[in-house]
Parts: sequence; C-alpha cells; structure tokens
Amino acid sequence: MAGPSAIATPGIGTSAVGRGPSSLNVHGDPKAAQKAAKEFEAMFLSQMFGHMFEGIKTDGLFGGGNAEKIYRSLLVDEYGKAMANAGGIGIADQVMKEILRNQEASKP
Repeated sequence: MAGPSAIATPGIGTSAVGRGPSSLNVHGDPKAAQKAAKEFEAMFLSQMFGHMFEGIKTDGLFGGGNAEKIYRSLLVDEYGKAMANAGGIGIADQVMKEILRNQEASKP
C-alpha cells in the first residue's frame, strides 16, 4: 500500500498546466525560476480564458456534450500556454522577480 506522501502529491514533477509545478526547488537557479513563473502565468491565463469561454453557446446538432467540454478545456489550456510563451501579459516577469527576491532574502 502506498504511503500518504505518494497519495498526496500525484502531480509533482509534471509540467502540465493545472497539475502542479514542474520543479519545486528553484532555489539558486534563475532558469528554473523563469520556467516556474511562465508556468504560473500560463495557468493564470488558462483560468481566465476558461471563464471567458463559459458563455459561448454550442450548436445543438454537432456540438455540446462531454466530449466538447473536455476538448474545450484542453484548448483553453493550450491558449494559455501559447500566450505565456509569446510574452504573456507580464505576470511571469513579476513572479520571477519575486521568486528571485525571496531567494536572495533567504540566503544565510
């Protein structure tokens, strides 16, 4: 039987949006901090786009249903990743600065 840590953190180590950070230890590595900040921005944008797309009605004959819900969520995640990779809206820059500032403050 798996221990509690194996059950509590199934998404650790993955980089898919919404399943957790790809790296929990970014201390001392600016590239890892930049990657984590960009993933955070992609997740934020995906959430924002998800709310924007909720109001769009689907065609009853060829649209709707569970498959469309799943496809739309995957599409919205990809929109968030694409926008973050294209420069985003500036959230990643601010998050990365904060990560690096916190790392400098925590140095002995």
